[in-house]
Amino acid sequence: MNNKFEIIIYWSKDDNCFIAEVPELAGCMTDGKSYTEALEKVQVIIKEWIETAQSLGRPIPEPKGKLTYT
Repeated sequence: MNNKFEIIIYWSKDDNCFIAEVPELAGCMTDGKSYTEALEKVQVIIKEWIETAQSLGRPIPEPKGKLTYT
């Protein structure tokens, strides 16, 4: 898969796992017991998010690269 969406991965003490979020795809996130597991799982979730959007005829945003937060 050619994934160019920004992925943010961080440790959640409350959930006791790594959280992987894709800010450009609303609601696209997952978790994992390790950083690697979260990264692997989010790749699957991105693919499923895009497939679902396509099947519903919804637009898929173009990847913007690194997002800047201020």
